[in-house]
Amino acid sequence: MNGLIVINKDANMTSRDVVNKLTSLFATRKIGHTGTLDPLATGVLVCLIGKYTKLANLITAYDKEYIAEIKLGIKTDTGDITGQVLAEAPFNLTVEEIKKVFQKYLGTYNQEVPKYSAVKIKGKKLYEYAREHQEITLPSRLVTIYDLELLDFHDDIIKFKTKVSKGTYIRSLINDLCVSLNTIGTMQSLERTRQGNFTLKDSITLDQIKEGNYKLLNVKEFLDYPIINVDAQLFKKISNGAVVPNNWSIADKVIFSYQNNDIAIYETKDKELHSYLQF
Repeated sequence: MNGLIVINKDANMTSRDVVNKLTSLFATRKIGHTGTLDPLATGVLVCLIGKYTKLANLITAYDKEYIAEIKLGIKTDTGDITGQVLAEAPFNLTVEEIKKVFQKYLGTYNQEVPKYSAVKIKGKKLYEYAREHQEITLPSRLVTIYDLELLDFHDDIIKFKTKVSKGTYIRSLINDLCVSLNTIGTMQSLERTRQGNFTLKDSITLDQIKEGNYKLLNVKEFLDYPIINVDAQLFKKISNGAVVPNNWSIADKVIFSYQNNDIAIYETKDKELHSYLQF
């Protein structure tokens, strides 16, 4: 069994929990997801099955879109509402101030990774250091905020929509926004509404899968690459990962098929086609 499926993740379960349930439902251990969602978060979780797990790095690199809520006036150790409250403070903000700060964060900046995350330092996950109360210098990474839109502001809640690059932590973005607003806040809710071209409209729940109401996508349905059917001679070469001439003037990547079966994805390098992924 090979394919891609877009799950609408429920709150209060980890991304690994989703994979474990899919492993049981599809009776295969070869399943992976393409971008962790916090237990608090809901929404789009793209999962790959069988040989398609080899596409994980490609799908993970897609831009993502979220709708999130900030609860103002409190700061927690985890950066979200599930954590222990570390501080409380009054706030006094206007819509104009919020929009001005939002505008400031459009573009690329160096974002600190939250201490409650699965990023590894010296072979150990950051959240393990945090749970053991061990101090460690948090790494940072360049991320890009493509869009940041204020959806609502009432009482102590700021609701916004954002489109971000791979590796962006919304908890860290919220912390940075609050610092720039001269206040404190924590993430109250988070929904991933899009990853690449995969949206909530494309997603299904685990209950729908249990009922048999699902469809696995094949590579031709979600990768916009040229498709070339090859003869038996070329099939043998491509199956073995051999370099082949770029006789089709492929600019980037191509899907090779043989007798209606996908056999490999190749990419252009120096006027030749090299194996990118073998199915």
